[in-house]
Amino acid sequence: MAKKYRLAICMVLAAAALGACAVKKHGGATDSSVAGKQAKDGMEAAASAENEQNEEMQTSAEGEVSEADSVSGNEGDSVSETENVPADDSVVNSGAESESVPTVPEETTSDKPAETPAETPAETASQDNEAVQASTGITATQVGITSDMTYAGFSAINSGSAVLYKNSDAIRGKYVICVNAGHGTRGGESVKTQCHPDGSAKVTGGTTGSGAVKSSAISSGMTFNDGTAESKVTLAQALILKDLLLEKGYSVLMIREGDDVQLDNIARTVLANNYADVHISLHWDSTENNKGVFYCSVPNVASYRAMEPVASNWEKSHKLGDAIIGSMKSQGVKIFSGGSMAIDLTQTAYSSIPSIDLELGDKASDHSDAVLTSNASAIIGGLDSYFGIS
Repeated sequence: MAKKYRLAICMVLAAAALGACAVKKHGGATDSSVAGKQAKDGMEAAASAENEQNEEMQTSAEGEVSEADSVSGNEGDSVSETENVPADDSVVNSGAESESVPTVPEETTSDKPAETPAETPAETASQDNEAVQASTGITATQVGITSDMTYAGFSAINSGSAVLYKNSDAIRGKYVICVNAGHGTRGGESVKTQCHPDGSAKVTGGTTGSGAVKSSAISSGMTFNDGTAESKVTLAQALILKDLLLEKGYSVLMIREGDDVQLDNIARTVLANNYADVHISLHWDSTENNKGVFYCSVPNVASYRAMEPVASNWEKSHKLGDAIIGSMKSQGVKIFSGGSMAIDLTQTAYSSIPSIDLELGDKASDHSDAVLTSNASAIIGGLDSYFGIS
């Protein structure tokens, strides 16, 4: 069969397909005439080719390709409307030679690289934490109050969370020090909580007077003579102490690392009970004579010392306080009186681990970074002594 005749057949098939597409696209008898016209033209071309089949055909390969390209170019708009071009391979590809048949170009994928979704803050923080773990051996985890924790039900403000820093140090890493920057809970003074878990009245005065059964969930603290809020200074001290503790190898439970955490005194104590080995809250007293450092010891009142959890822990708390005061004194820090003052505190009343309120001076005391660093170093010396680490 001559090339020109076969090409005419291809044109018939293409015309028929294009006509069908036109009908399908426009839907209706009006456009079907277009298909008929295309088919008729193709058949006439085939008949003409048959009459000339004995004539010598000298069509170069370039001419054939050019003709095929012409078909594709002229009918491109119609072809592009259908996904699949009817192509009867048994007809189109039969014979000694293969003809170039126009096809619909497949949709290509854009060379533009897919956009990588931006990392969420949580993912970024997780990666940062992994980097810290790899370089320092310290992991950081947020922890909060759960209803099954002992004394959690006595807390009124507990939606906040603390951060537990676990250190891989072989000697000190197993000890978790709760560092509690005093105050720093918005709205704490407007809420009341029970002073003692058994409902008994306070045996000494303090922020709340003796005889009271309820007190502020947490106070806002005093203001230094230079106008600085106590909560700002306790936070600065806590952050310096945390860094030095981690550097030394201790693990740390940080109750507060910002200006506000929604954890009242009971909530802070409950977290310490569940995640730490000892609890140290940091404060400055409200007097104005630069009195020196002391810790709040457990009042020598039989009923109070017999109340749990005080009964099981007050002696351990005194041992902790005495070790820290001894270390601070040895480093030249000014100590008030014998280094302790008996005060009935909510923290002590709910503590099931050794726990002290450490008063690092008063309104008139120097609270520069140098002093805060010296305090932190002395506190760590006391902890080493308490745990028997040389």
